[in-house]
Amino acid sequence: MNLKAPFDRITIEPGKMGGRPCIRGLRLTVRRVLEILATYPDRKELFADYPDLVEEDLRQALAFAAATVDGTIDLHLDAA
Repeated sequence: MNLKAPFDRITIEPGKMGGRPCIRGLRLTVRRVLEILATYPDRKELFADYPDLVEEDLRQALAFAAATVDGTIDLHLDAA
């Protein structure tokens, strides 16, 4: 499933990564992108180590996490 704007880079596929939200169908979960952001203070280094990611992926991962935390979006999907 592809979400609509403002989260159109977030995909949820029941058979991939346990149905967890990912970036553009890649095997990078939103959670992992948040961990990467917390680990890499230097974006140049981050993009060198994760060349598949772009700035908009990072922005949407942060916005998606914020929306999830404050209840703006509710994802109760059956991954079965």
